[in-house]
Amino acid sequence: MKRLLLSLFATLLVSAKLSAASELNPPPPAREFRGAWLATVANIDWPSQPGLPVAQQKAELISLLDRAAQLKFNAILFQARPVCDALYASPYEPWSEYLTGVQGRAPAPFYDPLAFAIAEAHKRGLQLHAWLNPFRAAHPESKSPPAPSHITRTHPELVRHYGRQTVLDPGDPAVSARVAAVVQDLVKRYDVDGLVFDDYFYPYAEKNALGQEMDFPDDATWKKYGVSSGLAREDWRRDNVNRFIREVAKVIKSNKPWVQFGISPFGIWRPKNPAPINGMDAYAKIYADSRKWLANGWVDYFAPQLYWGIATREQSFPLLFDWWRAQNVQGRHLWPAVADYSVGGKFSTEEIPRQLQIIRQKSDPGAIHYHLRSVLENPALAAAVRAQYAQPALVPASPWLAAAVPEKPRLTVSPGRKSASVRWESGGKPVTGWVLQILSDGNWRTEILLTNQTARSFQNYLPDAVAVRAVDRLGNVSAPAIWSAKNRPAPGKGTPSLSKVSAAH
Repeated sequence: MKRLLLSLFATLLVSAKLSAASELNPPPPAREFRGAWLATVANIDWPSQPGLPVAQQKAELISLLDRAAQLKFNAILFQARPVCDALYASPYEPWSEYLTGVQGRAPAPFYDPLAFAIAEAHKRGLQLHAWLNPFRAAHPESKSPPAPSHITRTHPELVRHYGRQTVLDPGDPAVSARVAAVVQDLVKRYDVDGLVFDDYFYPYAEKNALGQEMDFPDDATWKKYGVSSGLAREDWRRDNVNRFIREVAKVIKSNKPWVQFGISPFGIWRPKNPAPINGMDAYAKIYADSRKWLANGWVDYFAPQLYWGIATREQSFPLLFDWWRAQNVQGRHLWPAVADYSVGGKFSTEEIPRQLQIIRQKSDPGAIHYHLRSVLENPALAAAVRAQYAQPALVPASPWLAAAVPEKPRLTVSPGRKSASVRWESGGKPVTGWVLQILSDGNWRTEILLTNQTARSFQNYLPDAVAVRAVDRLGNVSAPAIWSAKNRPAPGKGTPSLSKVSAAH
């Protein structure tokens, strides 16, 4: 009877330990979009100047990505098409002068900067979003003449000259079709995580010699396409942009549903929205009905350019952020773009951290820093951002995008008395990373690992538990596979020594 009771007690004890292991509940990983614009126009961020040797271009880009990863950014918005040109091998548009110094001249020895940026970003656990300007066709300070293959030469009928600006006419259906084809080509051929437009749609107002604002010169397209629309001219212009955005969203999702579509419009939709906000009327001046794009869920993420301070009454960062949140009825990602370039000028070093904290008080935290070098080359700001991003974070998931949750990883554990070696592999489809969580003294510590990091050894120290989740490119995570040191027999205590244990609780 005594032996039976002892056996029953031992069975209950082992059962309790296994139950405790299965009930371990590692916390969900932190989530925050930590993006940075990497501007190529006018060589703002990269390359540091046009015409550098290819090896130097690559070294500069790697250095920027390394430093971004060290600060725990998790996304780079790489400007791939500044002015109807390309920092990639495009069948539609010439090579950018910002790369080689001469528009239309390919890098030599040849490489594809966008493909290179994607590969190097992914190696560092950074998403890479291709940043395109849809309608700008030239920069006022361009040094190179347009290449023979540039749209200003091949299709001058689609181009409008407006003050110092040279832009495509959004009112011509051929323009929308052309840009949509560019988007489709890029999305199909490159492994981008997202595609994003900034705030340039119809151009910002230019003035004549008398200081008067000039109207955009689209008489020809208005007469050909607008008059018959039944819309007022201003409404027709807004409708041109609206239809273009819907078409781009359709093109992206029909080719790769997982590629996210983002827009970063001017931060004020219209003055007095909300009161006491004042400033440029983007709805009336550049015909950007950005509130509609967000409210209708045409985008996956929305990054209004809130480049003003917290204490600025007429362009208050928190007031504008709350107003945009109220417009987000479809629950898309709302990640404001913030003005790191103003730190050391109109902003103190603490302004950006305070703005990040305001965003975090709301749901779905995230921000996009303009621009990368303005963070990296300001030591005080870099330190402040590093402090804010000390805890690793996954990008927020996008539940409206259909995607199967990754399968639970398979764990293999080789335990010793005071050591353990843990390995894991995908339980199914390829993944883009892992969340490793380690329980010690009642506290979980979280790490975000790259795809090729699939092992961890513990020497002279045995954690209470180890949990691993698989992560896909949209930020979806699997259920955790958990190994607990407390639910295994100890070697030398009357039981066989365990040299290897499979665990996928």
